[in-house]
Amino acid sequence: MGHDYIRFDWAIKRLLRQKANFGILEGLLTVLLGEQVHIVEILESEGNQESADDKFNRVDIKAKNHKDEIIIVEIQNTRELAYMERILYGVSKAITEHIHLGQSYEEIKKVYSISILYFDIGGGTDYLFHGQTNFIGVHTGERLEVTTKQRDAIVPRPAEDIFPEYYLIRVNEFNKVAVTPLEEWISYLKTGEIPNGATAPGLAEAREKMRFYDMSPAEREAYFEHINAIMIQNDVVEGYRVEIAMVKRQVEEEKQRVEEERRRADNYISRMKAQGMSMETIMDITGLSREEIDSL
Repeated sequence: MGHDYIRFDWAIKRLLRQKANFGILEGLLTVLLGEQVHIVEILESEGNQESADDKFNRVDIKAKNHKDEIIIVEIQNTRELAYMERILYGVSKAITEHIHLGQSYEEIKKVYSISILYFDIGGGTDYLFHGQTNFIGVHTGERLEVTTKQRDAIVPRPAEDIFPEYYLIRVNEFNKVAVTPLEEWISYLKTGEIPNGATAPGLAEAREKMRFYDMSPAEREAYFEHINAIMIQNDVVEGYRVEIAMVKRQVEEEKQRVEEERRRADNYISRMKAQGMSMETIMDITGLSREEIDSL
């Protein structure tokens, strides 16, 4: 890995919380959501606690856009089996944190949850997945529209405009030359490098403000500790993966050995029967019971 620019998973914990650097994060969100995003503020809450064992500390950035919607951006460097449940928990927490006791439900904010995953989650080969709650007529196939209050007016809205949306970015599945703005961003998230020709919103600003060599010696040391910790964690995960693969291979080899012995026994018994030996004689020679011989 080169060190021209600071990795995004480190920057989001430090640099991107600063108002002067909002444009970088706005660029990613604009490209991902397909509409201009302007961050009004970074919302400090339980989601930004530092305690390593606090379940709330998983949310790296919680922002509010110009439409008063909440956007959660979180990073996952190492595999967590319950990560989907955790994403749901984070979204639920964001919704409840930002509606106060006694407020009308119309004050509930639309939430976008964006997770950047640096590990293999299993099936599927796409590098970007989008999830949304839709209510579809079972018989008609039509989308449900609901009547709701908005800016003191009663208006019809699709249900999906109210419920959260989820984006999963699987950086390890991205293996192509970056052409579109989205691909340029995914490439940076994966490699930590920004090509000179990158034109995606936010990346030109990132090139100026996220230079590795602009960090102080103390910041660089903390940065390297962060990278080292990730590598150690990933090595542990990889170690488990290798051990599991080895055990699976041993089990498979044992199954093949047992199957081969079964075939040989079956062959011997078939030859004995062909030579007219009685069941009692075969049982005496093989040491097998009548039931075992019949099963072969």
